[in-house]
Amino acid sequence: MATPSTPPQVPTTLNWETLRHLPRFARLYWRLFRDARVSWLPKAILILTAVYIISPIDLLPDTVPFFGEIDDLIVFIAACKAFMYLCPREVVREHVQRIDRGA
Repeated sequence: MATPSTPPQVPTTLNWETLRHLPRFARLYWRLFRDARVSWLPKAILILTAVYIISPIDLLPDTVPFFGEIDDLIVFIAACKAFMYLCPREVVREHVQRIDRGA
């Protein structure tokens, strides 16, 4: 009987170790975005998030101190987590292993 796969652990705190891995995260997201085995839904989430971030329309206007600037960051982080959650585990694992090997 197969055990259900668990999603990869994403750091919940921002520290120097997390910042050091940002280039690897970017490569992983790019590779998953280009992989045909990943369905259209996670890819659409990333595209719509990018459109939201660059569009002048915001949930909270940037004139609202602090919250106006941080809403884009919250949307971006939520979209990244949703993208990773919706990608097939075996595909994510394969790309992580290839990045670790330097391929």
